[in-house]
Amino acid sequence: MNELLPIILVAVGVVIVTGIAKKIHVSAPIVLLVAGILVALLPGVPAMRVTPDVVLFILLPPLLYAAALNSSLIAIRANARPIGVLAISMVLVTSAMVGLALSRLLPEVGLAAGLALGAVVAPPDAVAATAVARRAGMPRRLVTILEGESLFNDATALVTLRVAVAAVAGSIGFAHAVGQFFFAAAIGAAIGLAAGFVLSQLRTRGLPTIVITSLSLVTPFGVYLAAEEAHASGVTAVVVAGLLLAHRSPRDEEPAARLADTAIWSTVQFLLEGAVFALIGLQLPEIVRGVSDPVGTTAAVCAAVLGICVAVRPAWLFGIRYIARISPWGGDGDLPWPGLTVISWAGMRGVVSLAAAQSLPLDFPRRNLLLLATVVVIVGTLGVQGVTLPWVIRHTGVQPPDPRQDALQIASAQEQAGQAALSRLDEIAASEELPDRIVESLRAQTQFRMFTDWERLGAAEQETPSRIINRLRREMAAAERDVLVRLRDTGELDEEVLRRVQRRLDLEESLIAGIDREDELIEGHQEVLPAVEAPCADLRDAPRETPVANPHECPDCIAEGLTDWVHLRACLTCGHIGCCDSSPARHADRHYHETNHPVMGSAEDGESWRWCYRHARVG
Repeated sequence: MNELLPIILVAVGVVIVTGIAKKIHVSAPIVLLVAGILVALLPGVPAMRVTPDVVLFILLPPLLYAAALNSSLIAIRANARPIGVLAISMVLVTSAMVGLALSRLLPEVGLAAGLALGAVVAPPDAVAATAVARRAGMPRRLVTILEGESLFNDATALVTLRVAVAAVAGSIGFAHAVGQFFFAAAIGAAIGLAAGFVLSQLRTRGLPTIVITSLSLVTPFGVYLAAEEAHASGVTAVVVAGLLLAHRSPRDEEPAARLADTAIWSTVQFLLEGAVFALIGLQLPEIVRGVSDPVGTTAAVCAAVLGICVAVRPAWLFGIRYIARISPWGGDGDLPWPGLTVISWAGMRGVVSLAAAQSLPLDFPRRNLLLLATVVVIVGTLGVQGVTLPWVIRHTGVQPPDPRQDALQIASAQEQAGQAALSRLDEIAASEELPDRIVESLRAQTQFRMFTDWERLGAAEQETPSRIINRLRREMAAAERDVLVRLRDTGELDEEVLRRVQRRLDLEESLIAGIDREDELIEGHQEVLPAVEAPCADLRDAPRETPVANPHECPDCIAEGLTDWVHLRACLTCGHIGCCDSSPARHADRHYHETNHPVMGSAEDGESWRWCYRHARVG
């Protein structure tokens, strides 16, 4: 029990401290780091020392796998150039600069040992980067670049570290080092692809949900160990397998397994991310006590390494961009300067650096000093860059993702998916003898989903139909639950039966809660809805300016004596104002079918999107 107590206490502390951090609107990683340091300084608290194997083989694989599951293979592929520059060249350049500086400050240490320290502190951490970046409100493309960098740069750093340690021991040459680097990356990627493909095929075999989720839990550990046993990069293998499985999940994973997978990995990621930062803080006092070098030497080394890690990143990124602009084979750079500024300042280090430093051999030159320098870099980058990153984002003018633009994409996608579903329903109804009431019920459910997403866009003067339905359904579900619990308590309903009925009710209520959270994100963003590129000829030919209905009323509804319209749409061919599909009369849709005018635009204040009826495209 005593061995499990620290693990339980760390987990409980992570939950409590993260809750407090969210309550006071402060970055949770930084609060956890500070809390860990304060706890470690309390009298009677034993020294915390986490072995490198615990981090590299127990914490790192699931953290990388969870990060890969939340990433996009398509987005990473689209940003392969900046990700490659950061994940490979940034690590190598930082390692070289730190190695040169350390060999000057401590000549007896040597260049190879300096390169080892450089490899340790070079890679921004996947956990630190994404945890801070998402909370700071960075645009998705910048978050993708940071995620891609932090997912793959660990492989570059760990292989570089392995080569540098071997060089200190005099057992490796330059040519062999280069070959080992590319071998580890290539074989690791191959193992990840093979594992991802095999697991993807297993998920299509109709295995029980509990088996699929259990396989998911052991996947990162198995893939990592397999790659390491092959002397390849376990990091690359886990990341590639996670990206492939996430990409194929919508097609090859059963809905129940996908829901369970999401819930499990969200919880694992939450606890492990918090534990990582808490463990760094808990180990700091013990690391400081292990340094025996003079204070001046210690301060000079730590300051130099931290300064290089902070300064090299922006200098290298802006230098590459300048060279690309003036060279005949280059371009204007992949990122404009505001985005590049944010990326250059998002270089927070984390637990991977600490684990890599602790993996240095015990007889490594000045090992304790290098370990302290690593912790200073971690704390310094988190404390300086992590805290100031939101300020940098605001003052460079970089805009966070617009919830209403997301809502527009959802509405457009759901419209096309809904139309496909209705077409399929019509095909089945034409070939089978189906009761009309069943077909119409399914049609109404599909149309309701489509209309709900469009309703979310407009700033209605009254409560929309979907919100009324959700509010009433919550009240009805509460009444259902009260009856079910009463029947259970009186012995009229078995506990097992209650759980089965409760699960259906929970799924419905969780769906309503998710819609409510999306509505909360959209509130207050009515003024920000940028137009998107026109994907069809009708949208390209139609006016880009959409008129606002003034007064805010549907003339056709008024003529028919109706007052229950929801949102208004304007025909961009003749200017006709009609009510949306969520309104009972659906005058905008009726106008299209009567006139064949293909494009309408939102007539709501602050919205600039348009819709092509003919091609079912938004623009």
